[in-house]
Amino acid sequence: MGVYWAIAVRSFRRFSTYRIATVSGVFTNSVFGFILCGVYLTLWRERPGLGGYDVPDALTFVWLQQGMLAPVGIFGATTTNELGERVRSGEIAVDLYRPTQLLLWWLSVDLGRAVFQLFARGGIPMVVGALVFDLKFPSSVWLWPVVVLGLVLGIVVSFTIRYLVALSGFWITDSRGMEQLALVLSLFFAGTILPLVAFPGWIGVVARATPWAATMQVPIDIWLGRNPGGTGQALLFQLGWLLVLLLTAQFVTTLATRKVVIQGG
Repeated sequence: MGVYWAIAVRSFRRFSTYRIATVSGVFTNSVFGFILCGVYLTLWRERPGLGGYDVPDALTFVWLQQGMLAPVGIFGATTTNELGERVRSGEIAVDLYRPTQLLLWWLSVDLGRAVFQLFARGGIPMVVGALVFDLKFPSSVWLWPVVVLGLVLGIVVSFTIRYLVALSGFWITDSRGMEQLALVLSLFFAGTILPLVAFPGWIGVVARATPWAATMQVPIDIWLGRNPGGTGQALLFQLGWLLVLLLTAQFVTTLATRKVVIQGG
């Protein structure tokens, strides 16, 4: 496991060098946080208690959402962008020659990235929001480990989805179309546009049952203490999807490494 720890550490250091991009991202997340707060305040004024959220819940959702966008990789991250490109270019052959597991290698890279962005782009917008609005925080110190666990599970579930999207390039040659489709699904089903609890009827039921719900909506509800079946059920939901996606990812990796695609002669 030492090699994977080293990969994660180097990934953390790599992303810590992009200081201007990090500052720009923090500024953008903060600006969008204020914009969304204005929209949510108007919506919750017209529909008090929408989805079981009160106004502080909704505002806290906004700032947690903005802080989690980069760590969770809703708009794509290293796995989607770099691994997908390596599959397209054929450089994935170099990865396959390494005496490591392809899945664990890229998981280590993604976790190193996520940890840096969690501290750099996750915490600062939350502090900015807390200085202006009355936000909610876990009521007990014992809840913090559960919140951290839910967040880690959400990040890894997101990684497995992005990993599978990147590996689709073994069969469709260019995975960029799948990346755009995955982005649309992530924006809708993760709770980026609106909390999934506010979705009506069967649409809300379907949205809350997808793996994308485990990446953002469920961790935020753990923070807020708003999980319908309790925190334990929320964690089991995440673990269930994580197990299914990891097994699928390993199976697809095995199939992909047996497939050779030759272009241009």
